[in-house]
Amino acid sequence: MKITELLQAKGVKLGVAASSQAEAIEALVDLQVSCGAVVDRDAYREAVLAREAEFSTAVGEGVAIPHAKTAAVAQPGLVAITVPGGVDWKAPDGKPSDLIFLIAAPDTQANVHLEVLAKLSALLMHPEFPAALRAASSVEEFLATIDEAEADYDAKQAAKAEQAERAKAAVSKVAQGASPQGPRTAEGGLPLILAITACPTGIAHTYMAAENLEKVAGEMGVTIKVETQGSVGTKNALTAQEIAACEGIIIAADKGIELSRFDGKPLYSTNVSAGINDAEGLINKILSGEAPICHAAGASSAPAAEAKTEGLGSSLYKHLMNGVSHMLPFVVGGGILMAISFLLDQAGMGTSSYGTSTPVAAFFNLVGNQAFNFMLPILAGYISMSIADRPGLAPGFVGGWIAKQGFTLGYLATAMDADAQGALISGGFIAALFAGFAAGYLTLGFEKLCDRLPDSLEGIKPVLLYPLVSVFAIGLVMLALNPVFAAINTWLTDVLNGMGTGNLVLLGAVVGGMMSVDMGGPFNKAAYVFGTAMLADGSTSGQIIMASVMVGGMVPPLAIALSTTFFKNRWSAADRKAGIVNYIMGLSFITEGAIPYAAADPGRVLPSCIVGSAIAGAISAGFGCTSPAPHGGAWVIAVIGNPVMYLVALAAGAVVAALALSFLKKPLAPEESGLAK
Repeated sequence: MKITELLQAKGVKLGVAASSQAEAIEALVDLQVSCGAVVDRDAYREAVLAREAEFSTAVGEGVAIPHAKTAAVAQPGLVAITVPGGVDWKAPDGKPSDLIFLIAAPDTQANVHLEVLAKLSALLMHPEFPAALRAASSVEEFLATIDEAEADYDAKQAAKAEQAERAKAAVSKVAQGASPQGPRTAEGGLPLILAITACPTGIAHTYMAAENLEKVAGEMGVTIKVETQGSVGTKNALTAQEIAACEGIIIAADKGIELSRFDGKPLYSTNVSAGINDAEGLINKILSGEAPICHAAGASSAPAAEAKTEGLGSSLYKHLMNGVSHMLPFVVGGGILMAISFLLDQAGMGTSSYGTSTPVAAFFNLVGNQAFNFMLPILAGYISMSIADRPGLAPGFVGGWIAKQGFTLGYLATAMDADAQGALISGGFIAALFAGFAAGYLTLGFEKLCDRLPDSLEGIKPVLLYPLVSVFAIGLVMLALNPVFAAINTWLTDVLNGMGTGNLVLLGAVVGGMMSVDMGGPFNKAAYVFGTAMLADGSTSGQIIMASVMVGGMVPPLAIALSTTFFKNRWSAADRKAGIVNYIMGLSFITEGAIPYAAADPGRVLPSCIVGSAIAGAISAGFGCTSPAPHGGAWVIAVIGNPVMYLVALAAGAVVAALALSFLKKPLAPEESGLAK
């Protein structure tokens, strides 16, 4: 397929009058619609803006290649505009973009068109090509320029492939260093430097970085081979022979790359933009010996942006978000399944077996609960893995599970005692966070100690030494510290019991607010256990407290959902999409739906939700709302005493929390929120 088979004449517009990036995108999207590539204009436009929010698609020298892969696209499409004077596209070189191509990719497995787009991206790395396109006086001349450049490119690629085959077959070894026989090569005529390029979408930047590295290496008299990991899969894959012979490897990528095959070789990791804008600097990192030796047996790289020096705060945040992002599917999947169990169990409404009294409801409840059981170990495991790479995964999981179960050293002496097992108190979310960071840094420290071991033990480190020592260490730490979390829970329960029911409004505010303190952790569970204990007494005041507990736990997810819906500029596109699910979770009394947001921004989310939950709990208690059921949220509204005021309490708490949160959070820049200016 040729480039001009995707780029139709009616998809090119020269001399567009656009004063901003947003106006240029509008013009480009209109062209895609007119060419028949896009079936949902608004959805496609939002996908393009969301992609720009991740990072700018400008590549410098006046060129930008925005793109989006979405179900709003019916067929592959390519359109182009020129903008005299250019528009600010936040290019790495600060120059305005005046030659802009917009790619429309359908969300399917068929990716033949992406090879064509990769070719266009590579052509744009040669200054004479975009210059010729800018100089075109008509659409016909614009397209003819592309055809001519593409034919020349195909011929050069064929010659390059033939040369590579000859190099592989060469028997004689070429000495390292410049020689009259040709560019500098490794032994056996293999490439002197290897590289991998990759970006999250793998449509344009991956191939542009590869082309620029190859072009600059040729100018420097150095042989290079670049593996691209794009949407069409891995191309030009590096071989074991090439890796063994090369002088070093460049990783120019914005996503994780498997590094174990490069163990022991000099390796320099950076972002994909550096491959486009500083190829010479990257090559010199290898040639000058500045690249550090890769110690990554059994490990994978972090996204390349993380290769830069980080402060403590940003480093901790990165590790935390790695855990939260992996935990989120368990929260969402498990939470929705639990909500369905309550919806289906009308027969058990108002009873303690609500959600499990029928086989169908019990199935959904069981599966949802099991997903929730994985939530905290997943959080801890992937925090630990972010810190210590793959060796940190096992101790993180183990530490998170021990934290969830609440096992202690004292429990070991009574492990066969059912009463002792029932008395265990989970450390919850806070303990899992601690377990993740502790496991990660313990493993990382042990890895550094193992660097001093003989090379003969290198092979057994990842399969024996790391898991054995790190799992043992985190198990000991968590068994020793879990009594601290149990003590916190016990203390909280005693305080609540000591308050009595003399002031139900105050007690309702306290237990309601506690449901938002750690959202599933010791404070939350202490308030819930207290509520269910009060309910077991069979008194009206017990049902009042249970209602306050439940409404307090419903507020955080609803507050998040409301804020992401009505204050869009405070949140990223990904946050807004995930926020919709919290309507269901909030109505289902699944407080954990707000955990990812609380983990990412505890200083704003937690205070706002605590205040909103306390208000909801106080209003519910003040109007004597009662709940004979320990769970169910809005799905048990039929058995709630004074249901109208209960809903008023819920709405008041959620709105207050949403407003407080939206006031505390500063508006994001348009490129961060994915919203047009």
